[in-house]
Amino acid sequence: MKDPRIERLAKTLVGYCVEVQPGDKVLLGGSIAAMPLIEETYRHILRAGGHPLLRLEDDALTEIFFQESSDEQLKHIPEPLELILETYDCMINIGGTNNTRALSAIDPSRQQLARSAQSRLMETYMKRSAAGEFRWVGTLFPTNAHAQEADMSLTDYEDFVYSACHADKEDPVAEWLAVRTEQQRLVDWLAGKQQVIVKGPNVDLQLSIAGRPFINSDGKRNMPSGEIFTGPVETSANGWVRFTYPAIIAGREVSGVELRFEEGKVVEASAQKNEDFLLKNLDTDPGARFLGEFAVGTNYGIDRFTKSILYDEKIGGTIHMALGRGYPETGSKNVSAIHWDMICDMRDGSQILVDDQLFYENGRFAI
Repeated sequence: MKDPRIERLAKTLVGYCVEVQPGDKVLLGGSIAAMPLIEETYRHILRAGGHPLLRLEDDALTEIFFQESSDEQLKHIPEPLELILETYDCMINIGGTNNTRALSAIDPSRQQLARSAQSRLMETYMKRSAAGEFRWVGTLFPTNAHAQEADMSLTDYEDFVYSACHADKEDPVAEWLAVRTEQQRLVDWLAGKQQVIVKGPNVDLQLSIAGRPFINSDGKRNMPSGEIFTGPVETSANGWVRFTYPAIIAGREVSGVELRFEEGKVVEASAQKNEDFLLKNLDTDPGARFLGEFAVGTNYGIDRFTKSILYDEKIGGTIHMALGRGYPETGSKNVSAIHWDMICDMRDGSQILVDDQLFYENGRFAI
């Protein structure tokens, strides 16, 4: 029997997140492991009158690519993919894997080379997105591998995922519209503010948000969502932060990350696990040592760490910061081949002051 939550999530992705219109060209990308959701999403794109183009990936093929490619092949960008990102109306990406550690044996420098080559693709779709020319959303299909990472059974993990996406409700869109309303209250209060001070047992950091609007992340681009975020002034971060959860990227887990900033730049960095990998990523390019994002997680329905950044960065009671590229719509000017989110728990003895006013305390908004 087909799980009705899959159909609801697919319908939300198509109708609410990217709002497919008749005649829209839609790139539907995803992992073979996520085929049940990809199939339903494909069906709803067609029902909405869109023209779907399917682009599938597979763990084994990705591993082979990194094992066998020359440097030239790693840096190659297929012309059709460039054309798609320059001309298509929207993109839906559905992640999922049968092995979250499939690339853990790959030399990080090879992944770094491929990521650097793809930076212009990222720049294209982020600029078009900020201009309202390209609508996109990313989500994750629950698999056994992701359930194991979260220390949950597959059934429990499915319940967690569909609840976080409101796909367990009869009208998921109504739930996301309510999230939008509440978060807009916070975004409106932050408009025009200048300075942010973050203090707690794991952080003592100052940064400027002058001229940098906060964005209401209401499920349109990430599904699930629940955060407000901005791009801090590039040279403004001063202080330190110890990220309380592991930072996971490219199949590697970096835990115990601590960074110290001076005039916006990471000048000291350490980690308890995979420190070399952290340092290599910080040296990807000049922008990798600057913040592209500062955000507050607002989804109190996501109440546990699951080793999936899509969910973990939204945990109510946390903040996260991204090293590297910022989103143009926030005013960020930071450019990098990386965008690496790292999460800090704020639920015990922590505060955020905005222009010397208490905005947030112990994981809850104070306004």
